[in-house]
Amino acid sequence: MRISIIDPSLFTLPYDRALLGGLQGNGHAVTLHGRRAGAHDGATGGANLAEDFYRLSNHRIVAALPSALRLGIKGVDHAWSMRALVRRLRRERPDVIHFQWLALPLVDQLTLDALARIAPLVLTVHDTDPFNGAPSSRLQSLGYQNCLSKFARLIVHTEQGQARLLAQGIAPERVMVLPHGLLTEPVAGPADPMTGRLTFTLFGKIKHYKGADLLIRAFACLPKNLRDQAHIRIVGKPYMDLAPLHALALVSGIADGVSIEPRFVRDEEVGALFGPGVVAVFPYREIEASGVLFLALARGRPVVASRLGSFGETLLDGREGHLVPPDDVGALSQAMQHLIADRAFAAECAKQARIRAALVPPWQEIARGTEAVYRAAGARPDMREALYALVNDAPGPIGQSISAATP
Repeated sequence: MRISIIDPSLFTLPYDRALLGGLQGNGHAVTLHGRRAGAHDGATGGANLAEDFYRLSNHRIVAALPSALRLGIKGVDHAWSMRALVRRLRRERPDVIHFQWLALPLVDQLTLDALARIAPLVLTVHDTDPFNGAPSSRLQSLGYQNCLSKFARLIVHTEQGQARLLAQGIAPERVMVLPHGLLTEPVAGPADPMTGRLTFTLFGKIKHYKGADLLIRAFACLPKNLRDQAHIRIVGKPYMDLAPLHALALVSGIADGVSIEPRFVRDEEVGALFGPGVVAVFPYREIEASGVLFLALARGRPVVASRLGSFGETLLDGREGHLVPPDDVGALSQAMQHLIADRAFAAECAKQARIRAALVPPWQEIARGTEAVYRAAGARPDMREALYALVNDAPGPIGQSISAATP
């Protein structure tokens, strides 16, 4: 197939990159349409990136303008970019058009009908609650439900996501569940004994829904003798005011045990970030699927996470770590306390995280499931794909489950 993947702002470039690689490995011609990748995006990993979006608003002059004006220009730029995308895809005639994100649904809905006349439309719904309920602007959510109606098939990563879409009135046959894959190769070498001072690391874009404030409060609730054996580290690009987090740590009397690092982390730094003695912590208020979770599992890290989405459906409480109710500071603190006080348990969780990572399907298998969704949406395989299917006869468990759900 000739596949166009659309991620205007490259919101999930690591995921795009991995899926694209799986599809290419299965013999397809894939183009990723988005903005120009910058120094803070990491490597595009061989992705065929078409820089179709935000050529004006990414200019350094526009970047220096006040926020409101900059967002207004970006909105106009997005509308222009979507119209240009329609013209481009009319020329290129892909077999399927796969959106990863609806960056501005109010505008996107105006072009989806035109795109659907070119090829079947598929959308991966990474967040069933758009932007986890915290868009940068209210405009980012307007028109979202109308957009969903224009896609032949919707992909989610969890049963939670499937149930939420069905509750919104979307027909069951339009929703397919496909797993999230690992975003890095699993770590090799000896198991981590989890000795010394533990680091509870919250990594990724710093946003309110990710619960950094809950983590600080939970750390403050620890008995001092256990708190002295650990510290917390909050690392990532901030999308919120960090002053209240610093103030919370200070007023709680734990500022010396809290590190807040507002910065971009390059791919080559991730290994050290999830090194020995690190517990990956996810005190999220809301989530569907988390790429960072699969980074942590691949690095063999124990996990403490809210019982939500891919956390609750991937992990078992007491096996890879602990699952806690969202917004429950007491339960979060108790989970952290157990890992600090019982290092044998922490080491076993690290071991089980490696085992769980080994069970995650490889990207070429996930790609085969994605191809089945494309066919269910109406995409027709070309001769090259038919020959590839003959050579690779076994579809694997993902392909089997998708085939069974395909009308």
